[in-house]
Amino acid sequence: MTGLILLAVYIAIFAVSMVIVAWATKRFFTRADFTSLKTVTFGDESAVKANRAASVISVLAIFALWVAFTNSSLPLFKAKGPFEGMVEFTYTSTLPDGRSDDATVSILVYPEDVQLTEDANGAPGKIPNKPDVDLGEGFAKNDTLVIPRYGSKLVSVFKNDEFKKSDGAIVTHLNGQALTPGEQIILSEGRLALTEKGTPFFEPSTGFRMARLYLPAPEVTTNRFLQLNREGYRNFTLLEHTWASLQRVLLGFIFGALVGIPLGYAMGLTNWARGWFDPIVEFMRPVPPLALIPLMIIWFGIGETSKVILLFLAALWIMAIAARSGVSGVAIAKVHAAYSLGAKKSQILRKVIIPNSLPEIFTGARVAMGVCWGTVVAAELVAAEKGLGMMIMVAAKFQLTDIVIVGIILIGVIGFAIDIGIRKLEGWLVPWKGKV
Repeated sequence: MTGLILLAVYIAIFAVSMVIVAWATKRFFTRADFTSLKTVTFGDESAVKANRAASVISVLAIFALWVAFTNSSLPLFKAKGPFEGMVEFTYTSTLPDGRSDDATVSILVYPEDVQLTEDANGAPGKIPNKPDVDLGEGFAKNDTLVIPRYGSKLVSVFKNDEFKKSDGAIVTHLNGQALTPGEQIILSEGRLALTEKGTPFFEPSTGFRMARLYLPAPEVTTNRFLQLNREGYRNFTLLEHTWASLQRVLLGFIFGALVGIPLGYAMGLTNWARGWFDPIVEFMRPVPPLALIPLMIIWFGIGETSKVILLFLAALWIMAIAARSGVSGVAIAKVHAAYSLGAKKSQILRKVIIPNSLPEIFTGARVAMGVCWGTVVAAELVAAEKGLGMMIMVAAKFQLTDIVIVGIILIGVIGFAIDIGIRKLEGWLVPWKGKV
C-alpha cells in the first residue's frame, strides 16, 4: 500500500513539476529571436538534452519522498507516521456459569530505536519499563504490556486473572463489542482482534512511513556511512571495499571490450566469421552471467580469477553485439562513396566503418558497464573477503538495511560517474554523432 502511494506521489510531482517548469521557461526564459524560431524535428536525438531543472527537481523529489515516508527527524513534510504512546482497551472475561468481568489492558507503544532501560543490576534491558497498573477487584485483572511500533503482540489476558482458559474462561467482548474468534476492531491507534483461539491481539497502526528495517531515514544512512568510513566493515574500510569492486568491474569490462569489439567487427565484416561466431554469441547472449557462477568456481576456483572472468563474460557478448550492430548500421552510400574515390579496404575500415560504428560501441559500453556492476554483487558472494557486493549481502543477512542502502548508493554513484565519463569520451571521440 505504501509503495503504491509513493508511486502515485512521485508521478504527481513529475507532472506538476513539468508543467511549472515548462510555463516558467516559456514565460521568462524563451528568446524572441530568429534562433528561437528554428524548427526541431520530433525524435531528433541530437536536439534532446537533459533539462537541468528537471534533474535537480528529480533528485530533490526522491530525497523529499525518502524523508516523508521514513521516520526521519529532518524538518520536512512527513506522511502519517506510526502510532506511539499509550493505548488502552477493555476485555470481558466470561465463565461457563455465565459470570463475567471486565478488565483494562494498558499498552505502551514505543519507538523501536528508543533508549533501552536497565534492569536492577545495571545491565541493558530489552524493553522499556511497563506502566504501573492497579490490578482491580474482580476476577479479571488489569494488565500492562509494551510493544514496539511496527510490532504486534498477543495479549495473554488470563495470565494474571483468577480464572484461566483451563477453567473455561473465554474473552467475549473487546471495548464492549461482542466478538467471536477471528473478528477484529479497527481503532485509531491500531488493530484489535481475537485470534482463532480466542486470544486478544493488538497491532499498532503503522501509518504510511516505513520501518527502519525496510528503509532507514537519510540521517541514519548518513551516520552509518560516516561510521563505515571510520571503523570499516568486517576488517576492511569502506574505501577498500569500494576499490575491490571497482577493480573487478574495470578489469572484466576492459578485457570484455578488448575481445568483444574485434569479434563484433569480424562478424560484421566477413561472412565466415558471422557464420562461425553467430551461434555462439546468440546462444550466450541470453544466458545470465549469474548462471555461470558454478562453472566459474569449478573451473577457476574461488579466487579473484573466477570473479574477473565472470565479469569478462558479462561484458563480452554485449560489446560483440554492439560492434556488430555498429558495422551493420553504416550507411552503404558512404562505403560506395569511399570506393568511388579510390579508397582501399583498410582505408574504408579506418575512415568509414570504425568512425560510424563508434556510437553503437559506446552505447554497448554503457550497457555492459551496468551489467558488470549488477554481476559483481553476485560474484562477490563466492568467498570474497571485501567488496561492495559482499558488504551488501552480508549486511542483508543481519538485516542491517542502512549498510545495504550505503552500498547501493555507492554503486549507483560510481556507475553514474563512469557513465558520465563514457558520455564525455563519446562526445570527444564522436562529435559527429546525430549530425551526419
